[in-house]
Amino acid sequence: MKLFKLWTLKSLWTLKPPHRIFHGHPRLLASDVYSQYESIRRGEQEIPKYFNFASDVLDKWSEIEKAGKRPSNPAFWWINGKGKEVKWSFEELGFLSRKVANVLTKVCGLQKGDRIFVILPRVPEWWLVNVACMRAGIVLIPGTSQLSAKDILYRLQASKAACIITNDTLAPAVDSIASECQSLKAKLIVSEGSREGWLNFTDMYKNQSADHCCAKTRIQDSMTIFFTSGTTGFPKMTEHCQGSLGFRPLLSERYWLDLTPSDMIWSTADTGWILASVASVFDPWVFGSCVFIHKLPQIESATILNTLCKYPIDALVGVPTMFRMLVQSDLSSYKFMKLKHCMSGGEPLNPEVMEQWKSKTGLNIHEVYGQTETGIICSVFKEMKIKPGSMGKAAPLFDVQIVDKSANILPPGQQGEIAVRTKPIRPLGLFSGYVDNPKKTAESERGDFYVTGDRGTMDEDGYFQFIGRDDDIIISSGYRIGPFEVESALMEHPAVVETAVVSSPDPLRGEVVKAFVILSPTFSSSDLESLARDLQEHVKKTTAPYKYPRKVEFVQELPKTVTGKIKRNELRNKEWGRM
Repeated sequence: MKLFKLWTLKSLWTLKPPHRIFHGHPRLLASDVYSQYESIRRGEQEIPKYFNFASDVLDKWSEIEKAGKRPSNPAFWWINGKGKEVKWSFEELGFLSRKVANVLTKVCGLQKGDRIFVILPRVPEWWLVNVACMRAGIVLIPGTSQLSAKDILYRLQASKAACIITNDTLAPAVDSIASECQSLKAKLIVSEGSREGWLNFTDMYKNQSADHCCAKTRIQDSMTIFFTSGTTGFPKMTEHCQGSLGFRPLLSERYWLDLTPSDMIWSTADTGWILASVASVFDPWVFGSCVFIHKLPQIESATILNTLCKYPIDALVGVPTMFRMLVQSDLSSYKFMKLKHCMSGGEPLNPEVMEQWKSKTGLNIHEVYGQTETGIICSVFKEMKIKPGSMGKAAPLFDVQIVDKSANILPPGQQGEIAVRTKPIRPLGLFSGYVDNPKKTAESERGDFYVTGDRGTMDEDGYFQFIGRDDDIIISSGYRIGPFEVESALMEHPAVVETAVVSSPDPLRGEVVKAFVILSPTFSSSDLESLARDLQEHVKKTTAPYKYPRKVEFVQELPKTVTGKIKRNELRNKEWGRM
């Protein structure tokens, strides 16, 4: 068993897809953190048993910085768009995050392995908490700021989180359900004021010592849990470890970011998504790059374009919806200061949008593909030929294939499910499993593969193309929405007898939620336009607002199987014109 484990570790880096791998970089310093792991990438040294991103990466960059061997740009640069900004070096990030780690352990009484639920928008405190959790060995559970009280209750109860951190906006929602959460023992609020029953985050950490001993964490120790929507039931807890999030970018080569310590990257991803962790925490900081963040209360074209003109941003990461919005602007009136690399992920990007962006800015958009469970497993990296409609080739560490229902690998051009090989070697970047749900974890495996639930094809050159979900998940503006959650919310309204929710095409968001609704006889004579608005508002109040059905159609019956199951695929096919 010991020999097998050693073989598995040493095989992680040999399992590379057939495309160019970047070893070293002409602009990198020999003393940088990424270069220090070159021997492991070459297979000359074993993967370490213990690893902590804060001490092994961030603190190392702090040392390099203090020795004057890193460019003078900050490690973190945040603006709110109204004149306020925050800049931290790696040394300052370390100093402040140690204070926050002491708040979590000494004030809140959290211990290594405890879970903390963090619901914050794009504010500096979110990054401080991320690093503080690494230092203390506390498991971070990020959540989008659009969660409702009901969503928060489910997540707190399911995760057994011992602490929650949020702001003034969501604190009332937390208070309304906190008494039902037996595991919750501390509440921290990011606010300029005070609130009864809450500890003020800023006051607490400013008064703490910066002396903190980083927890000794194993590479397989739990690090972050993301809640991800499924086709049935409530969202699942997807667990990632120190290795899959923190150590992975040290092994996986420069395949999608290819940054240097002089570069600055801006990802507009919501803080509840794994993309925020990958593109705004782990991957950029491995290279010692600056993470740039705009608070962005709303995603607005003018704000994004003006920011790109005013700040020296080298790389931009956003969902396709953002780029669809941007190309509708008069881009000739904007001159980007430094932008040279654009990436899109979360859902497929229309080839016509890529062409418009290229013609108006001279820049390509490089697609990346992945899931909460996998991180990024396919990408179009810088020196690769771009094929419109393709999401690139398999990333290092991942053997990605197209398989059939029996997990047989399909030949190029044939449609099947996108899958990642997990046997005999489970890739380091893959999730550990669904917490407290071994059945769902087992169902995600088929033969020697983890199956993504996405359908696609691979061409003769190894380029993958996304076809669509193999299940009923709706991906709108990058948000994963399970039909069950929306249907459950609609069924609480007295007008609804039965409902089915599917995706529907949308020129801006790619796809949106559409609800087919059978009305109660008492509401059959109602003003249907007004009733549709009422149902939409009801869903917004019942669950996260981004889940509400932007389209509502009232029907007399729903297509069903002989056993009474709703044929959502039939409704979806009708919407997408595939009948």
